[in-house]
Amino acid sequence: MIRVQLPANLQTLAGVGREIQLEVPAPVTQRTVLDILEEQHPALRGTIRDAVTKRRRPLLRFFACEEDWSDVSPDDPLPDEVAAGKEPLLIIGAIAGG
Repeated sequence: MIRVQLPANLQTLAGVGREIQLEVPAPVTQRTVLDILEEQHPALRGTIRDAVTKRRRPLLRFFACEEDWSDVSPDDPLPDEVAAGKEPLLIIGAIAGG
């Protein structure tokens, strides 16, 4: 089981708690995790990634094992700790301002 932690606004939109557990087949990548997340929680479609291009929304960041995975290819395998469910994939809202 893959663990995904969502920011509060996406929790509310999806009607879930902070952490969601997903059954994801290997290879476990950002793309496969997000595909299954959006399939199981259709309200999230287009909120984490653009609905057409599937690119990450600019004000969201992805973290795995305390490392920023936001700009890593979505098809690169996530760390073994995330794939094994020991560590969550964090989706965090970025803060912008001036």
